[in-house]
Amino acid sequence: MTTTPIRIGTRGSRLALAQAHEVRDRLCRSSGRPETDFAVTVISTSGDRIQDRPLSEVGGKGLFTKEIEEALLDGRIDLAVHSAKDMATRLPDKLTIAAYLPREDVRDVFVGRAGPRIVDLPQGAVVGSASLRRQALLRRLRPDLTLRILRGNVQTRLAKLEAGEVDGTLLALAGLKRLEAEAAATEVLPLDLFPPAPGQGAIAVETRADDEATRRLLQPIDDAPTHRALLAERAFLAVLDGSCRTPIAGYAHLEGEALRFHGLILTPDGMQVHETRETGAGADAERLGREAGRRLRAAAGERFFEGW
Repeated sequence: MTTTPIRIGTRGSRLALAQAHEVRDRLCRSSGRPETDFAVTVISTSGDRIQDRPLSEVGGKGLFTKEIEEALLDGRIDLAVHSAKDMATRLPDKLTIAAYLPREDVRDVFVGRAGPRIVDLPQGAVVGSASLRRQALLRRLRPDLTLRILRGNVQTRLAKLEAGEVDGTLLALAGLKRLEAEAAATEVLPLDLFPPAPGQGAIAVETRADDEATRRLLQPIDDAPTHRALLAERAFLAVLDGSCRTPIAGYAHLEGEALRFHGLILTPDGMQVHETRETGAGADAERLGREAGRRLRAAAGERFFEGW
C-alpha cells in the first residue's frame, strides 16, 4: 500500500532547507518512519522576491510566511517550518504553532572586512543590515558608522560583503551554525550589548489547528524549554505591536523552573532606550512576557511607537 507523504512546506534558501530537513530528520527518528514518508515542498515567498526595499515598507515580517501559510490553509502542505523570528505575532485563523525545536545560539555576530570587530572599524565605515534592531543597536554603539540596507539570504549578504559593497554586516549566529559557516563570524556580540530579536535561533513548526494527527506526530519533537521561552517572547512582542518599524529585542530562557526575560525597545537612531529584566515561574511564561511588554509600553509612552 502506498502511503501519501507528509508534506513539509518551507522557503527555498539553503538555511530554510537545512531547517526543514532538521524537522524531517527528527520526525523520522521520533516516529520510526522512513524519510520517504516525508516530502519537502519549497514555496517562494514575497519576502524572498522583494529584495530592493526594507521589510517595513512592504508589509513586515509576515512576508516570509504568507504564501507558506496559504498553502497550509488550503491543504497543499501538512506542516510549515519557519524561523520563529519571521513569524507575525498574530497567526492566521485556524493555524497554530505546534512545536519548536531545541533553540540554537541566540547571539548576533559581526562579519567584518574593514576590521574584525565593531570597535576596529574606521570612522564612517559602511555596515549593511536589513534589521532595524541591529541598526539601532549598532548606532547606539557607533553613531559615526554609515548604515546601509542589505537584504538577501546569508550567502547573498556574505557575497556582497566579499565584493566590497559594505565594510561589515551583522548576522545571526544560529543561521551560520546551521549552515556550518560559523567560521565567517569575526566577532560574537555579547547579549548585554546586542540582545536578540524575539524568536531568534528557534525553529517553529506550524500546522492547522484541527489537524490532530499532525499535531500528535510533532509532539515528541517539541522542546519544552524553547516553547516556554517563545511564549514569553511572542507575548512581549504582541503587546508592543511588534512590527518591522520599531526596533525590539527580547530574550527569555529557563534556569531551572525560573524564567528570566530581558526586553528592550529603541528608537531607530539608538538614542532612546527602554529596557526591562523580569524573572518569574516558567509556567507563567506568557503572562511574564505580556507584563514586560506593558511595562515598557507604559514607560516609553504611545508616541514612542509612532512616526518611524
